[in-house]
Amino acid sequence: MKKNYKIEVDCANCAAKMEEAAGKIEGVVAATVSFMTQKMSVEFAEGADPATVMKNITKACKKVEPDCEIFC
Repeated sequence: MKKNYKIEVDCANCAAKMEEAAGKIEGVVAATVSFMTQKMSVEFAEGADPATVMKNITKACKKVEPDCEIFC
């Protein structure tokens, strides 16, 4: 399952780091973060709970950029 989320990220470098961090989360097949469109696309593994995975992604992204926002 693939879902798109609106995000707020301050720079392209942070977006790239957030994309890398999100891709390492269990239950994520692939993640992309676009600084230009302020969107995150996440492809979830089969059987993964999107709500739980997104909590983990948010936590990982906040380590990269503490003031980022992901609107789930």
